[in-house]
Formats: sequence, structure tokens, C-alpha cells
Amino acid sequence: MTRSLQGLRILGVEDGSFRPFQEDVEQHAILCGVIYQSGNIEDVKMACITVDGMDSTDTLLGWLRVVQVECIMLGGITFAGFNIVDVGRVHDETGLPVVVYSGKKPDNESMRSALRKHFGDWRARWRIVEALGTIHYTRNFQNDPLVYFEVVGRSSEWAERLLRECAVVSRIPEPIRVAGLIARGVSPVC
Repeated sequence: MTRSLQGLRILGVEDGSFRPFQEDVEQHAILCGVIYQSGNIEDVKMACITVDGMDSTDTLLGWLRVVQVECIMLGGITFAGFNIVDVGRVHDETGLPVVVYSGKKPDNESMRSALRKHFGDWRARWRIVEALGTIHYTRNFQNDPLVYFEVVGRSSEWAERLLRECAVVSRIPEPIRVAGLIARGVSPVC
């Protein structure tokens, strides 16, 4: 018998909106983390992160020092533009499995091209993306479009089960869907 994964305490993470392409001023966007367990929102964390910066990893790790969760679910690897979460570092420092969800197939070649064009530190950012490894896919509901994911710290089968069990009202897993609703609802506050 396979144990349900819905009882896990999950930190779902998504960002809010911001005005792109305003290079003359440093911009910020909301990063929202929702602690979700068995259909309940237990806590909400919010922070301002720098658009195109590199502070999302440290922000996430800061939250994980003060909350107890069993899994992290990210709504992508980039937040606030190209503020890339170092998933390997998050897993290494916490020991927690990390699932990176995307509703559309990641276009890593386009990402690499954009990083190369716009960032002096593009190689370091690209290494973080490359380290994720294989892009997997599944269908959370019959006849729905595919969803894509990467996973660090557990098997792809485990992550696929988790994504399916957390997809309640749409193909977007609830921890990410709720975090996104909150983040967009309070944007822009940074």
C-alpha cells in the first residue's frame, strides 16, 4: 500500500508581479511562501527580492531556518525575472527534497541565450539551471496539458505523485497556486 503524500508539510513558493525593463532603478518583487498541509494553509511568509538579483536562495533558506516543512515546491527556478533559486544549495543545506514545477516546457536554450545577453555573471546563473538535470513531465488530470518538473532529493516518481496529489482545483499544485494568488494579490508592495 502506498502512503498518501498529501499529509506532508510543504512550502510552496511563487512570486508576484513587477514592472519589467526598468534598468535605471533597482526593482523588487514579492516572494511568497505558503506552508500547506492536508488542504490547509498553516502559515504565509513574504519577502521582497530584487528583480534580476540573486537573493531568492538566501531568502528561501532564511524561511527554512524558522519553519518546519518536509518538502519544498517551487513555481519555477526563476523569480522576479532572472532571480534564480539554487535548488542544489537549498537541498544540500536543508536535506529537504525540492520539486520545481512548470506549467509549460522549460526552454533552457532561450534562457541560456537571455542570460548570456543580459548578465555578466551568466555562467554562474547557467550552472545553477544546468545542475537541475532532467526535465520530467506528467499529466495531473486526464485530458489536461502536460506539466513539467525537476526534482532534487527524491525520485521523479515520488515528485510525480506529489504533484498529482496536490493538484486539487487545477493542474497547478495547491501550495504553488495559493502562493501565487497571494503574491500577485499584494503586488506591488516592495
